[in-house]
Amino acid sequence: MKTDPIPRAAQGGGAGAFAWFRELGASGRRAFAGAFGGYALDSYDFFTLPLSMVAISAYFSLSTGQTGLLTTVTLVVSAVGGAGAGILADRIGRVKTLILTVLVYALFTLLCGFAPNYETLMVFRALQGLGFGGEWAVGAILVAEYASAKHRGRTLGVIQSSWAVGWALAVVVYTVVFQFLDESVAWRVLFWTGALPALLILYVRRNVTDAPQAAEARRSSRERGSFAAIFKPGLLRTTLFGVLLSTGVQGGYYTLATWVPSYLKTDRGLSVVGTGGFLTFLISGAFIGYLTGGYLTDKLGRKRNIALFAVLSATCVVAYTNVPIGSNTLVLILGFPLGFCMSAIFSSFGSYLAELYPTALRGTGQGFVYNTGRAVGAFFPTLVGFLATSWGVAGALIFGAVGYGLALIALLGLPETRGRELV
Repeated sequence: MKTDPIPRAAQGGGAGAFAWFRELGASGRRAFAGAFGGYALDSYDFFTLPLSMVAISAYFSLSTGQTGLLTTVTLVVSAVGGAGAGILADRIGRVKTLILTVLVYALFTLLCGFAPNYETLMVFRALQGLGFGGEWAVGAILVAEYASAKHRGRTLGVIQSSWAVGWALAVVVYTVVFQFLDESVAWRVLFWTGALPALLILYVRRNVTDAPQAAEARRSSRERGSFAAIFKPGLLRTTLFGVLLSTGVQGGYYTLATWVPSYLKTDRGLSVVGTGGFLTFLISGAFIGYLTGGYLTDKLGRKRNIALFAVLSATCVVAYTNVPIGSNTLVLILGFPLGFCMSAIFSSFGSYLAELYPTALRGTGQGFVYNTGRAVGAFFPTLVGFLATSWGVAGALIFGAVGYGLALIALLGLPETRGRELV
């Protein structure tokens, strides 16, 4: 396969709304397609659980705490998968690691549908987290290394928007499956559809290659894929504050992603179709938020974009969960800004974390920071599950706003990287 002889970041900026895409070149556009599809299907497989939580809880007679623990286990194990995938990305390459992560999350999502009991489901869901944790970091790095410094935020923001695409697809399939099948069977069918991402492997294997600078770093660097290196004095501060930033943003996000479907069904009394309709507003806001956040990441800078949407996300969480019972129209309307703000903050992550680490350690650093934050933030949904027993789901969800406060604190210890070339 032919690859572009000149790294993307070194080529001209171009003009127009799609200059960021043209600058990627043929190899970069193929990498973009593979990463976009991988993250969308990663999202699809993740949301098979939150959308099925009410049915699973009833089928296995679970408490809210036990149900929330399923998500926490997934996210905690994803830290191991993400950190491991980061090391592999630096040692064996971005593309090979991307294929491996997709295979793992597709296989174990399928197996979740066959779980005979709660304990087995938890084990399969945990193993699904190994692939789920690694895919985003590897795909984001793959594309970041093709993107120009001028448009890296926007390019990675579009990649991030694929999460909303996968989420929307999961809601559509959920609505159809749960509408026509009994809940005791429907949740299993939804998990079985999670095997479909395995088809993406065929495209990635045949069409996608690593960026030239990544291949060169694997050949020449002695510290590639080294955990010890990201904790050395030059990178220690970045790693620690990066983990805190990731913990705050993901703690807030996964609290909402996990419990909003249950909140709509239990606290608001919506049907399956009604829940799907309300989630449509939330997901539409998320998709536009990812795209807008990517644009603002390049315009305002990485730190300002994160700070802006941390404040707005916390405000939206409080507003969304304090709508009076009977005012479901207001819940519907508020779903759009909630999805917009809690997604726009993520658009900075792909470019920001890639720019904080050198090429030889980019996979290791980004994989560790993003997924360790995800693992610690994973305890937010479980805490909400236990608090929901006494506070109700709506009251407990407010705890998600605390995460966004942590993100603001973390920014104080991190540099701005807008316009930085990847070296």
